[in-house]
Formats: sequence, C-alpha cells, structure tokens
Amino acid sequence: MSTPFSSSARGLRRGAYALAALGCAATLAVAPARAEDTDKTFATFKDDAFGARPIEADSPFVILDAPKRAEDAAVVPIDVQVRLPDNDPRSIAKVTLIVDENPSPVAATFALGQKRQEFGLSTRLRVNAYSSVRAVVETDDGKLHMAARFVKASGGCSAPALKDEDQALAHLGEMKFRRVTEKASERPSEANAGMSQAQLMIRHPNFSGLQMDPISRTYVPARFVNHIVVKQGEETVFTMDGGISLSEDPAISFTYPAGKGGVTVAASDTEGVQFSGALDQKKPGS
Repeated sequence: MSTPFSSSARGLRRGAYALAALGCAATLAVAPARAEDTDKTFATFKDDAFGARPIEADSPFVILDAPKRAEDAAVVPIDVQVRLPDNDPRSIAKVTLIVDENPSPVAATFALGQKRQEFGLSTRLRVNAYSSVRAVVETDDGKLHMAARFVKASGGCSAPALKDEDQALAHLGEMKFRRVTEKASERPSEANAGMSQAQLMIRHPNFSGLQMDPISRTYVPARFVNHIVVKQGEETVFTMDGGISLSEDPAISFTYPAGKGGVTVAASDTEGVQFSGALDQKKPGS
C-alpha cells in the first residue's frame, strides 16, 4: 500500500469535489428529464469528451443493456457487449460509459489492449436523475460508435453509503477477483481463440462528495477508485479511469482471451492508496 497524498493536495481535490456537490444538489430540484432532453445535455459536453468527431448513434455492433426503471439509483446495473463485424480489420480501443444528467457525466473510460475485436463489460453506476446512459466505443481508426438507453432513476449520487465510514475504510481495498465462465468464441481467431469472463469487486465506499454525514450534516469528502489496470501476463487487458458515478464497492465483470496467462489487477483511489490482487483461477463450484 502506498503512502497517501499530502493533506494539502487532498484539500485542493475536495474543494473541486464540493463544486460538483453543488451541481448535484441543483439537479435534484429539476423536473424529471425526457430522453430527448438528455440528448441536448449530451450535446453540451460531447465535444469536451470526444472532440468534434462524429458519433455513430445506435451502432449495430454496440449493445447496451440497462433497466428502464432502476430499483436502486445508487447501483444501476449496466451491460455492454461490443463485437466488430466479421473480417473487420479494426480493433476496439476504448469504451466510455456516460450518464448524461450526472454532475460528472463520464462515469468511466476503459482503454483496451490485446487488439480486441469483441469485449463484454458489466458494472454498476450511480444515476442522479432521469437520464440516458451511453456506451461510446472508439475503434483504433479513431471512429466513434454509440448505444444509449434511457433510465428512470434519481438520487444515486447523493444516496447514503450502505456502510458507515469507519467500517468502509477498515476494509478498504479488499478484493474478490474470480473467473466465472469460460467458453469458445463465436468467431475463433488468433485474437479470440476462446473467451473467459472474470468478476472483480473492490471494497471501497467510493464516496461521491455528494453524500451527507447524518450526524454532522456536512458532505462526506469525495474518495473513490479512479484507476484500475488489469493485465494478462505482460499484456494489458484494460486500463480504467473512473469517476464518482461508479457505485460503492465497484464491481466489474469483463471478458478476456482464455489461455494467455495469469490475470492480475492493480488499482488506486483518489487518495493515492494502491491495491492489488490476482485472479482466482478456480472454476465456479470447484
């Protein structure tokens, strides 16, 4: 475990996160949005996130699944499946998850290695107000492709943590990292000879900076997992840069090529504390 950043650095970050908290509080008073309204919201920050490049909407090779109405706005499950067309020479470079109406809309960006032509990803997001949730996929030629789903949920950013702060911090960084399935690829190739799926969960409160301490009635300072690197041998499976929209105890399921060596993870949070682990290679039930 590394030494955390200095208190002065933490103070600067917390000041920035407090501004985000004000933005979140303002959104709570706004009437529920419609899908077309959040499209307008997306247009206001699209160029900041992706530049002036056009984005192919409703891409046929990006499938995004999310609930129409979330049971819990603080842990909204989403599933993304990306599969490039047969004989397509390109590979998947990045997958970016976006929640339009969140105070920090870019939830996480996954930069892929291994020249992948298919990739599966599942995780859980906070949704602060009725919003479109998007998966924007960048191929290695720089082109952008998108799928979106409108989710009815509210209050996910400011929802109180399930655990108290002391309990959450006592187990900070504990991991569950296991293989859950292994199957033949639908399109066997050197890059996709077979696919395995792993599930990673990191114990972390992922404080958003928007939650209120019930005793002091002040905002709990933001602290969240903001960087994850998953490797298979010496190859990078993906690098994730995340923000406050990832849920408490971040959980990520992902596919990776089978039989190319052991899989390891290294992660860090906004305090500079580092965590690491290795994939449990046992099959489920063994």
